[in-house]
Amino acid sequence: MIKLLKHLSSYKWMIVGIFVLIFIQSMSTLYLPTLMSDIIDKGVVVGDIPYIWKIGGFMLVVSALGAVASIIASYYSSKAAVGLGRDVRRKLFYHIEKFSLQEFDEVGTASLITRTTNDITQVQQVVIMLLRMIISAPIMLVGGVIMAVLMDAKLSLVIILTMPVLVGSILLILYKGIPLFQTVQKKLDQLNLVLRENLTGIRVIRAFNREPEEKERLKRTNHELTDVSIKVNKIMAFMMPVMMLVMNMTVVAVIWFGGIRIDNGGMQIGDLMAFIQYVMQIMFALVMASMMFVMVPRADVSAKRINKVLEMTPSFKDNGTKRADVQEGTLEFDSVTFHYPGAEEPALSDVSFTAHPGETTAIIGGTGSGKTTLINLIPRFYEIASGTIRVNGVDIREASQEEIRSKLGLVPQKATLFTGTIAENIRFGKEEANDEEVAEAARIAQAEEFVSRMDGGFQAEIEQGGSNLSGGQKQRLSIARALVRKPDIYLFDDSFSALDYKTDARLRSSLKKETGEATVLIVAQRVSTVVDADRIIVLEKGRVAGIGTHQELLDSNEVYQEIVASQLSEEESA
Repeated sequence: MIKLLKHLSSYKWMIVGIFVLIFIQSMSTLYLPTLMSDIIDKGVVVGDIPYIWKIGGFMLVVSALGAVASIIASYYSSKAAVGLGRDVRRKLFYHIEKFSLQEFDEVGTASLITRTTNDITQVQQVVIMLLRMIISAPIMLVGGVIMAVLMDAKLSLVIILTMPVLVGSILLILYKGIPLFQTVQKKLDQLNLVLRENLTGIRVIRAFNREPEEKERLKRTNHELTDVSIKVNKIMAFMMPVMMLVMNMTVVAVIWFGGIRIDNGGMQIGDLMAFIQYVMQIMFALVMASMMFVMVPRADVSAKRINKVLEMTPSFKDNGTKRADVQEGTLEFDSVTFHYPGAEEPALSDVSFTAHPGETTAIIGGTGSGKTTLINLIPRFYEIASGTIRVNGVDIREASQEEIRSKLGLVPQKATLFTGTIAENIRFGKEEANDEEVAEAARIAQAEEFVSRMDGGFQAEIEQGGSNLSGGQKQRLSIARALVRKPDIYLFDDSFSALDYKTDARLRSSLKKETGEATVLIVAQRVSTVVDADRIIVLEKGRVAGIGTHQELLDSNEVYQEIVASQLSEEESA
C-alpha cells in the first residue's frame, strides 16, 4: 500500500492544502462546544441577550468556516485520489504493454483487467478516506481529550475509564471480522468463476443438458458466499450498537457525575454541555479510526496485487536496433528450440528452414505439433530457448521489436476485431492508408462483397469482438488488415479455416498476385491449401518431419502421406 501511496508525491502541495483545511475544520469543530458553553453560562443563565447574539453569530461564522474547509478538503482529496488512480492505472497499462505473452500466460488476461480496474478503484476509495480521516481522527481524538480535561479534569476520569472498553470492543470485532472479509473475496471470486463459465459455455451446457447440474453448482457457490457474508455482517453489525451503548453510558455517567459537581459548585451547566459534546467527538473519532481499520486491510490486498504486476519484469527486452543487411523478406530458422514456461517437453525442437521472397512456405501437421507456436516466435511474442530466428538477415533478439514487427503482416488463428468501423479495423494494419488502399485490401481478401451489402459499407460499425460478423467474414477482414500493410513477410496462421472451398480458392488466387514479391508463411490444416506451396514443412511433435514440395513429400514422407490420406481421395492427392 505504501508503495502505491508514493505516487501521491505528484500532489504533495494539494495534500498539504487538504491537511491545512482539515485542521481548520477540526479546530472549528472543537471550538464550537466552548462557544456553546459561554452562551449558556454567560448569556442564557444571566439573561444577557446581546451576548447570546454576539457569540451565536460568532458560532455561525466558525461553523461556516468549518463547512467551507470541509467541502474544499473533500473536493481536493477526491481529486488527489482520482489522480492517483489515473496515474497508477496508466503506469500499470504501460507496464503491461511491455509484457511478452509469457507474462500474460502467467498472470492471466482476466486478472490483469481486474487489477487495472477494480483493484485500483478499491485503493482509490481508501485514499479518499485516508486523506480525510488520517488527520481529522487524531485531531478530534487528542483535541477532544485535551478540551475535556481543560473543562473539568476530574470528570475526564469517566472518559479514561470508558475508552479502553470501547477500543477493546472495536479491536475484538475487527479481529473476528477482517479474516472473514478475505473469505468473502475468495467466495466472490468463485461465484464469478462459475458465472463466467456458465455464460461463456452456455452452448456446451445446453448441448449436453447440464443445466440442472450447473444450476445446483451456482446455487451451492451462491449459498457459500451468502453464508459467509451474513456471518461477517453479523459480526460487524455489533460495532455500531456497542459504540452507541458505550457512548450513551459514558454520556449518562458524565451527566450523573457532572450533575453532582454542578450541585457542589465545582462545575457550570454550560461546561457540562460542552463536556458532553467533547465526549461525543472523542467517540466519533474512534468510530472513524475503526472504519479505517476495516477498509485499509481490504485495500492493502488490492495494492499487493497491483504491486505484484508492477514488480514483474518482462522476460525479454529490446537489445538493439540493428537493421537488415540482406534481401528484404528473408526468414530463417536456425536450430530453434522453444519451451513454454513450466512445460516438461519443448514445444519446438531443433527447427531449421529458410523462406525467401517470392516463395510460399506452408506448415502442416497434426494438432499440437507446434504450428501456431512457430508463427508466434517470429514476432517475438515468446523468447526462444536456443537457436536463432532471422528476419531480413537480422537476429530478432538484436533488433528492436518495433523494427521486426514492422516487416510482418500477421493474420492470427483467431480473428480479432475491435469496436469501430470496418475501415478503422483494416487501417489497424496501416494507420495512414487511404480509402483506395483500404478498398483494394478488402477486394483482395474477398471481403468487398459482404462489406458492400452492410449498411454504411466501410463505415459500418463492428460490434465488440466482431459479434455481428460471421467467422469467415472476420477472417477476411483480418487478412485485409495484413494486406493493407504491404509487409515483407506475410504470416497466415490457419487463416482460411472458416472459409468455404470456393472463397478459399479465390482468396489464394488473389493473394498469389498481391504477395508475389513477398515471403508468405502459411499454417494450414487443409492439404488443399498447401498443395501449391513452393515449400511444405511437416511438423510432428514439435520437430520437422520433412520439407519439400507436395509431390516430393507425397512420394517419400510417411507423416505427410497420412495427412493427405486422411483428407483427399487418391485422385485428388495425385
